[in-house]
Amino acid sequence: MALSTVFTEMFGIRHPVALAPMGGSAGGALVAAVSAAGGLGILGGGHGDLEWLDRELSILTRHTDRAWGVGFLTWAVDAAVIEWTLERGPAAVMLSFGDPVPFAERVRAAGVKLILQVADLEEARQAMDVGADVIVAQGTEAGGHGALRGRSTLTFVPAAADLVAPLPVLAAGGIADGRGLAAALALGAAGALVGTRFQATCEALIDPATARAIVEGRGDDTDRSRVLDIARGSRWPSTYTARTLGHPYLDRWRGREAELAADTSAVQAYQAEVARGELPSLPLWAGEAVDLIDSVEPAADLVQSMAVEAETVLARAGRM
Repeated sequence: MALSTVFTEMFGIRHPVALAPMGGSAGGALVAAVSAAGGLGILGGGHGDLEWLDRELSILTRHTDRAWGVGFLTWAVDAAVIEWTLERGPAAVMLSFGDPVPFAERVRAAGVKLILQVADLEEARQAMDVGADVIVAQGTEAGGHGALRGRSTLTFVPAAADLVAPLPVLAAGGIADGRGLAAALALGAAGALVGTRFQATCEALIDPATARAIVEGRGDDTDRSRVLDIARGSRWPSTYTARTLGHPYLDRWRGREAELAADTSAVQAYQAEVARGELPSLPLWAGEAVDLIDSVEPAADLVQSMAVEAETVLARAGRM
């Protein structure tokens, strides 16, 4: 049984699996591996550092001629970066966290597919209005940043799929194997956007210690808050929190975000501890499905195994 969906047909890919554009870890080698294996790799463009993008796109295009995309933080990127990216020939541009209106028309005018990530039904309606080709419905289980007040993947994905039909929806949050992919398809999604699982791959741009933490981590160990953004002096808007593995500052400041923001000495102490190597330089972004990750694998093997397992699960369900 082939897992052919509107999403796979749109991009000419074999498997309904997309790589989440994780800033700092979804670099050119990982994107190329996912795309070459039949999924859709999406580069983690983040704020739009052109030097980083140029380097990673060079790696990407040397290793695959399949469809690929680039993702950006909508609140942080500027139009010049979007223009520069469009000139490099992506199949898709994905925008997350913020108002896509300033960029949407330019992406569509370039003949590039527009993927918009949403966290609630109102954002899904807005994504339709600005002409999204694909909508990513992100549940609160997801690692990294997400809406302060969101919904779980299980309930949000079918509601979003019903609302935006016939536009394809990708499910995001809590998906780390073929069972999760099969569940996403059963909920009405046309595929899955997978993040945390692809961090624990040979090609991800992460420190080996981070990969070990993900392999050893458990969903109960994750926490969603703004504490680490405040401590790092990050510019992330306060409407978004981040799910990470445990961290000393979470234990010290959980529920006291306003107090931390006002305490310059605490922020300086955090930065000093990072400089001394006593704290990791970045939070350990991880979703609730981290329990399902027990090894670091080549990304291509992961794409293939997810697709095969999803086919098996769906076939078994069909026989019941």
